[in-house]
Amino acid sequence: MNAYVYIMTAAPTPPPTPTPYEQLGGDAGVRKLVDRFYDLIDTAPEAATIRALHARSLKAAREKLYLYLTTWTGGPPVYTDRYGHPRLRMRHFPFRIGVRERDEWLWCMDKALDEHDMPDDMRQYLRERFHQLADHMRNQE
Repeated sequence: MNAYVYIMTAAPTPPPTPTPYEQLGGDAGVRKLVDRFYDLIDTAPEAATIRALHARSLKAAREKLYLYLTTWTGGPPVYTDRYGHPRLRMRHFPFRIGVRERDEWLWCMDKALDEHDMPDDMRQYLRERFHQLADHMRNQE
Protein backbone atom coordinates (compact mmCIF):
# COMPACT_ATOMS: atom_id res chain seq x y z
CA MET A 1 0.00 0.00 0.00
CA ASN A 2 1.43 3.36 -0.88
CA ALA A 3 2.11 5.70 2.07
CA TYR A 4 -0.24 8.40 0.80
CA VAL A 5 -3.18 6.00 0.65
CA TYR A 6 -2.36 4.71 4.16
CA ILE A 7 -2.22 8.19 5.62
CA MET A 8 -5.51 9.15 4.00
CA THR A 9 -7.33 5.99 5.14
CA ALA A 10 -5.93 5.69 8.67
CA ALA A 11 -8.26 6.62 11.51
CA PRO A 12 -7.87 10.26 12.46
CA THR A 13 -5.81 10.98 15.55
CA PRO A 14 -8.01 12.36 18.30
CA PRO A 15 -7.12 15.89 19.35
CA PRO A 16 -4.81 16.01 22.36
CA THR A 17 -6.47 16.67 25.68
CA PRO A 18 -5.41 19.89 27.35
CA THR A 19 -2.14 19.46 29.20
CA PRO A 20 -1.95 20.00 32.94
CA TYR A 21 -0.11 23.25 32.10
CA GLU A 22 -3.10 24.43 30.06
CA GLN A 23 -5.61 23.27 32.67
CA LEU A 24 -3.71 25.17 35.38
CA GLY A 25 -4.13 28.34 33.33
CA GLY A 26 -0.85 28.39 31.42
CA ASP A 27 1.98 30.65 32.51
CA ALA A 28 -0.17 32.85 34.76
CA GLY A 29 -1.84 29.83 36.36
CA VAL A 30 1.43 28.09 37.19
CA ARG A 31 2.82 31.33 38.59
CA LYS A 32 -0.31 31.77 40.75
CA LEU A 33 -0.07 28.19 42.09
CA VAL A 34 3.63 28.61 42.92
CA ASP A 35 3.06 31.98 44.58
CA ARG A 36 0.27 30.60 46.77
CA PHE A 37 2.40 27.57 47.66
CA TYR A 38 5.34 29.75 48.74
CA ASP A 39 3.07 32.21 50.54
CA LEU A 40 1.96 29.25 52.66
CA ILE A 41 5.54 28.06 53.16
CA ASP A 42 6.45 31.55 54.34
CA THR A 43 3.53 32.16 56.71
CA ALA A 44 1.83 28.94 57.81
CA PRO A 45 2.87 27.47 61.17
CA GLU A 46 2.20 24.07 59.57
CA ALA A 47 5.23 24.69 57.32
CA ALA A 48 7.74 25.99 59.88
CA THR A 49 10.17 23.09 59.49
CA ILE A 50 10.47 23.39 55.73
CA ARG A 51 10.50 27.19 55.87
CA ALA A 52 13.67 26.91 57.94
CA LEU A 53 15.29 24.87 55.13
CA HIS A 54 14.92 27.76 52.70
CA ALA A 55 16.89 30.97 52.30
CA ARG A 56 15.62 34.13 53.96
CA SER A 57 14.23 35.28 50.61
CA LEU A 58 12.02 32.83 48.74
CA LYS A 59 12.43 34.65 45.43
CA ALA A 60 14.89 32.15 43.91
CA ALA A 61 12.91 29.15 45.18
CA ARG A 62 9.70 30.57 43.70
CA GLU A 63 11.37 31.06 40.33
CA LYS A 64 12.86 27.56 40.23
CA LEU A 65 9.59 25.87 41.18
CA TYR A 66 7.75 27.99 38.62
CA LEU A 67 10.21 26.97 35.89
CA TYR A 68 10.10 23.32 36.98
CA LEU A 69 6.30 23.12 37.15
CA THR A 70 5.95 24.86 33.80
CA THR A 71 8.06 22.14 32.19
CA TRP A 72 6.73 19.25 34.34
CA THR A 73 3.09 20.04 33.52
CA GLY A 74 3.64 20.11 29.77
CA GLY A 75 4.40 23.76 29.17
CA PRO A 76 7.50 25.15 27.50
CA PRO A 77 10.75 23.41 28.57
CA VAL A 78 11.97 26.49 30.44
CA TYR A 79 13.48 24.55 33.34
CA THR A 80 15.46 22.11 31.21
CA ASP A 81 16.51 24.89 28.85
CA ARG A 82 18.04 26.75 31.80
CA TYR A 83 19.22 23.98 34.16
CA GLY A 84 19.18 20.73 32.20
CA HIS A 85 17.70 17.54 33.63
CA PRO A 86 15.97 18.26 36.97
CA ARG A 87 17.80 15.57 38.99
CA LEU A 88 15.45 16.39 41.84
CA ARG A 89 16.73 13.87 44.39
CA MET A 90 20.32 14.96 43.80
CA ARG A 91 19.43 18.66 44.09
CA HIS A 92 17.50 18.04 47.32
CA PHE A 93 19.96 15.65 48.92
CA PRO A 94 21.80 18.35 50.93
CA PHE A 95 18.54 18.96 52.82
CA ARG A 96 17.17 16.65 55.48
CA ILE A 97 13.83 15.49 54.08
CA GLY A 98 11.94 13.06 56.26
CA VAL A 99 8.27 12.35 56.84
CA ARG A 100 7.70 15.68 58.61
CA GLU A 101 9.28 17.75 55.83
CA ARG A 102 7.41 15.78 53.16
CA ASP A 103 4.11 16.23 54.98
CA GLU A 104 4.62 19.97 55.48
CA TRP A 105 5.47 20.42 51.79
CA LEU A 106 2.39 18.43 50.81
CA TRP A 107 0.17 20.38 53.20
CA CYS A 108 1.17 23.59 51.42
CA MET A 109 0.83 22.11 47.93
CA ASP A 110 -2.52 20.45 48.68
CA LYS A 111 -3.89 23.73 50.04
CA ALA A 112 -2.59 25.65 47.00
CA LEU A 113 -4.16 23.07 44.67
CA ASP A 114 -7.47 23.23 46.54
CA GLU A 115 -7.58 27.01 46.11
CA HIS A 116 -6.60 26.97 42.43
CA ASP A 117 -9.26 27.07 39.72
CA MET A 118 -8.97 23.89 37.63
CA PRO A 119 -11.05 20.81 36.79
CA ASP A 120 -11.46 18.47 39.76
CA ASP A 121 -10.01 15.50 37.89
CA MET A 122 -6.86 17.53 37.14
CA ARG A 123 -6.59 18.57 40.79
CA GLN A 124 -6.78 14.91 41.84
CA TYR A 125 -4.25 13.88 39.17
CA LEU A 126 -1.77 16.57 40.27
CA ARG A 127 -2.30 15.76 43.95
CA GLU A 128 -1.44 12.10 43.30
CA ARG A 129 1.62 13.02 41.28
CA PHE A 130 2.84 15.53 43.88
CA HIS A 131 2.38 12.98 46.66
CA GLN A 132 4.47 10.44 44.73
CA LEU A 133 7.12 13.05 43.98
CA ALA A 134 7.29 14.32 47.56
CA ASP A 135 7.67 10.81 48.92
CA HIS A 136 10.44 10.16 46.39
CA MET A 137 12.34 13.19 47.72
CA ARG A 138 12.62 11.72 51.22
CA ASN A 139 16.21 10.96 52.19
CA GLN A 140 15.61 10.32 55.91
CA GLU A 141 13.48 7.73 57.69
